[in-house]
Amino acid sequence: MTVRVRFAPSPTGYLHVGAARTALYNYLFARANDGTFILRSDDTDTARSTDEFQEDILEHMQWLGLEWDEGVARGGEHGSYRQSDRYGRYREVAHDLIADGSAYYSFATPDQLESFKQAAREAGTSPAYDGSLEPLDADIARLISDGESAVVRFRVPRPGETRFTDIVRDEMVFDHKQVDDFIILRSDGTPTYHLASTVDDVDYGITHVIRGEDLLSSTPKHILLAEAMDADPATYAHLSLLMGPDGKKLSKRHGDTAMSAYREAGLLPEAINNYLALLGWSLGDDEEIASISEMIGKFDLNSVSKNPAVFDPQKLEWLNGVYIRDMDDEEFVGRTLASVEDDLGRSLSGGERAQFDAIAPLVKERTKLLTEVADQVRFLFSDIDEYDEKSWAKVMDKPEGPVALDAAASVLSVLEPWTTEAIEGALRGMLESTGLNARKGFQPVRVAISGSTVSPPLFECLEILGKVETLARIARARSEMK
Repeated sequence: MTVRVRFAPSPTGYLHVGAARTALYNYLFARANDGTFILRSDDTDTARSTDEFQEDILEHMQWLGLEWDEGVARGGEHGSYRQSDRYGRYREVAHDLIADGSAYYSFATPDQLESFKQAAREAGTSPAYDGSLEPLDADIARLISDGESAVVRFRVPRPGETRFTDIVRDEMVFDHKQVDDFIILRSDGTPTYHLASTVDDVDYGITHVIRGEDLLSSTPKHILLAEAMDADPATYAHLSLLMGPDGKKLSKRHGDTAMSAYREAGLLPEAINNYLALLGWSLGDDEEIASISEMIGKFDLNSVSKNPAVFDPQKLEWLNGVYIRDMDDEEFVGRTLASVEDDLGRSLSGGERAQFDAIAPLVKERTKLLTEVADQVRFLFSDIDEYDEKSWAKVMDKPEGPVALDAAASVLSVLEPWTTEAIEGALRGMLESTGLNARKGFQPVRVAISGSTVSPPLFECLEILGKVETLARIARARSEMK
């Protein structure tokens, strides 16, 4: 058997982290088993599905490197892989099911259904609708010819139960007493999720359905539909939902959940894939860092935990920092240069590019997000319009501030050569002559040249900034002291 899996998002919203994890697990399982990974668009919700959301899903799947073998925008033997293009097929299946008695036209009204459920609750029986409110078979043709509105419901076999082995959740049993005769075709002829998804899974030859546990209760319906189509049901694996740090289901109240937000914040796709993979699965031996190829080599769906996983943005940022520090300097420059230039609103000159290349290794070691880089290097390429108020108050308004700047200017003005080693030696000598400690002696210089008490390593920054600019900035800061 060739493994065939599908990721089937509905384009009613941006790709979010929970869906991205589902996509990743499908991708890893397909690649680990030399199978086929399919991207389908479950776009039957025409009121909420948009091209914008569809493009976002495609763009971020590609950004994550989760390339699909068949599907939307790529094609394959099943056409567009968009459910909105397959309504005729869904109606055909629904009518076949009616013909063989597996489904029926339902005329029960909402009020009747509510009364049915209320009576069941009062009697202590199951409120799952069993078709008992429907007219006699002899009346159905007349009602349809008269234009009466009807949905099509699947006839759930009763008594009975659906049993299946879920790869993640083990043996599952659903008593049919608790399963409604569910709608598969609405009165306007459009399919419900249950029908469209199952028909696609059967037609596309899907062998394994890997999805969130919020769809677990739908599984007996999908198995019954597949069996009614004379098809073998897929093997199911239902992933636990992602939780926020507070233990509640991950949602917007925990912050951004859209993949685009994490991309814009400076997260690397490699780090995101690595982190999402660990939310319910382990690399083994307390290992936390692995490339996508390494994860493919180790991935085992049977090892996925059924317990909820906590999505912790701080842990993700930490892991992202690990990946950034592991980059070579040239790659780091390549991934951050555009954001630095966007921040400045212009391209770097040749000399400025050399400065950026020089400072990049220093910045890389203290960066967790790519978007942090522009803030750290801006002082090299822009005049300081204003000093950070807290930094100025903490350092420059102290009695030691003027002393440190005067002494630093004195030793640096005569310094040759202008190298990191020579600068460090001169400034440490300045501490001895003034009696200042490192914090009181160096921080005023840092604020003078960068505008803040936070910057890359001081001595290296002074070398990269250059002697003339360093002395000019120290003089300006000194002139603004009281």
